[in-house]
Amino acid sequence: MPLILLNKPYRVLSQFRDKDGRQTLAAFVAQDNVYPAGRLDFDSEGLLLLTDDGRLQARISQPKSGTRKTYWAQVEGIPSDAQLAELESGVTLRDGPARAESARLVNAPDGLWERVPPIRYRSNIADRWIEIRIAQGRNRQVRRMTAAVGLPTLRLIRWSVGPWSLDDLQPGQTRLIENDEAWAQLRATGN
Repeated sequence: MPLILLNKPYRVLSQFRDKDGRQTLAAFVAQDNVYPAGRLDFDSEGLLLLTDDGRLQARISQPKSGTRKTYWAQVEGIPSDAQLAELESGVTLRDGPARAESARLVNAPDGLWERVPPIRYRSNIADRWIEIRIAQGRNRQVRRMTAAVGLPTLRLIRWSVGPWSLDDLQPGQTRLIENDEAWAQLRATGN
């Protein structure tokens, strides 16, 4: 079975069942016996990888593998150079230190889809987009890191995991990559 790249929509659980009736991956992925290689929060959007290959799943998702992930975060406020540098030098979270490999101010991503429902805009508080790359992957890590430097995250989109990115995938859409090709891409990029 191939590696599945899914653009996980906002307010979808990264699992196939939910006792509380929330929307799950089952609405978007028809293949049986595939599992997420990592997670993406209910209130985050973007790239989620699924596979039936346990070795590939572990290689992508286990912290020791150091698979890099790139996020676009729409944050409240205007990030200063000092705040971006602090994200790169590291912040202390309740579960230990965390740092971004890179953090930079970017324009709103081209071709970005509308989120439903949209974020709450406040006319008296500016917001900007930053791109953050991390090699860790703890629970709500990017949101907690931006909050730690005084930039609460309003919207979070995972753009890439290792060598794979959303490219032109719209929310709910999938793309398939054969497992042999996925392994080759991982090896080629050193992720």
